[in-house]
Amino acid sequence: MPSHSDAFFVLTGGPGSGKTSLIEALHARGFRTAPEAGRGIIRDQMEIGGSALPWQDPALFAELMLAWELRSWREAHAAAGPVVFDRGVPDTLGYLRLTALPVPVHMREAAKRFRYNRRVFIAPPWPEIFTQDSERRQTLDEAWRTHDAMVEIYAELDYELVALPLASVEERADFVTEQIRQD
Repeated sequence: MPSHSDAFFVLTGGPGSGKTSLIEALHARGFRTAPEAGRGIIRDQMEIGGSALPWQDPALFAELMLAWELRSWREAHAAAGPVVFDRGVPDTLGYLRLTALPVPVHMREAAKRFRYNRRVFIAPPWPEIFTQDSERRQTLDEAWRTHDAMVEIYAELDYELVALPLASVEERADFVTEQIRQD
């Protein structure tokens, strides 16, 4: 049965807050990382003409996000050492809440069973670096609402949120590295 893993660190927050750049910097420092589900799913669905897109079928998109996150969680058990996840299972619940869709029982169960380190890093919205593209269609206002939804859901699931500083990628990587070493 899945359980809590102290070596699994989640990085969450709204879109355009520097999460992926930070994940890449941590990977370059030797950390094992797990990529974000959302962008991968959007890219794949657009390529094949699929409907599991947040602007087309948000419930199906959420199901694929959950499947991606569960797979990432299980794959992380294959090797030793800390793993930094670009979002986690609770992000799926936060997404559903953000889109005013009901959270199915199986997703709540997944969030209870597939746990991460109690400390979760959250990237606050950062207007100076926020950009949109073909995969990230959210506005800055939606980025704030996403951030707030993640704060709520992770707190409800008894995680401790650690806000990332609005600083360079290297300074953020130093901050996360130090926090992980203290754990």
